[in-house]
Amino acid sequence: MKKLLAALAAVAAFSAHAETLTVAASAVPHAEILEFIKPTLAKEGVDLQVKVFTDYVQPNVQVAEKRLDANFFQHQPYLDEFNKSRGTQLVSIVGVHVEPFGAYSSKYKKLDELPQGATVVIPNDATNGGRALLLLDKAGLIKLKDKHNILATSKDIAENPKGLKFRELEAATLPRVLSQVDLALINTNYALEAKLDPKKDALVIEGSDSPYVNNLVARADNKDSAAIQKLAKALTTPEVKKFIEEKYKGAIVPAF
Repeated sequence: MKKLLAALAAVAAFSAHAETLTVAASAVPHAEILEFIKPTLAKEGVDLQVKVFTDYVQPNVQVAEKRLDANFFQHQPYLDEFNKSRGTQLVSIVGVHVEPFGAYSSKYKKLDELPQGATVVIPNDATNGGRALLLLDKAGLIKLKDKHNILATSKDIAENPKGLKFRELEAATLPRVLSQVDLALINTNYALEAKLDPKKDALVIEGSDSPYVNNLVARADNKDSAAIQKLAKALTTPEVKKFIEEKYKGAIVPAF
């Protein structure tokens, strides 16, 4: 009975003094990584609450509107484009991992098997759409006017020898249409949610030198708060690095 009372007292004390930190995240791997560090943060007086989102817009909107404290789902090029187009001033706190972007097909085993006029779907947001085209350029399927333009669109394709037909869809929906198209360029978090193995299933995938590091993001007015800084530190420990390496087996690569 004494032990039970002591435990209840400890919980009450933690609840009274803990600072709640609400963070938006994509389900895989972001929310899983955050759940992994919850106990660590609890010991430091931070009650981490993870809210899972399936899109790439609301996590930023809700942080900007101060409905959430931070988010963990995006890379810097996407954040830069979002801030520019929405007039927000969200800031990156720390880089955690890279999700190598890949091209998938349920119909073909190799890129050179794609037929003339094949249908290719890519994300409809500017940065991930451009990222998809850059990967196809690197793979030799198309040639872009500028190989360094991360915001390239289908209008920036200089050569398209197979006459590929490009369609743009919301990133989260791409795994669901995989069987209906010839090739889909899918963000790794959505590929993993759809039980695809990027290392085995992708016909082409970015290398470990990808510049698209996924960051913890907050606002200018809370980025230096003790709770956010504790979160940033907890996300970049050797324990988290080991967790990422062992759980995702190369599909997700630590960036620290």
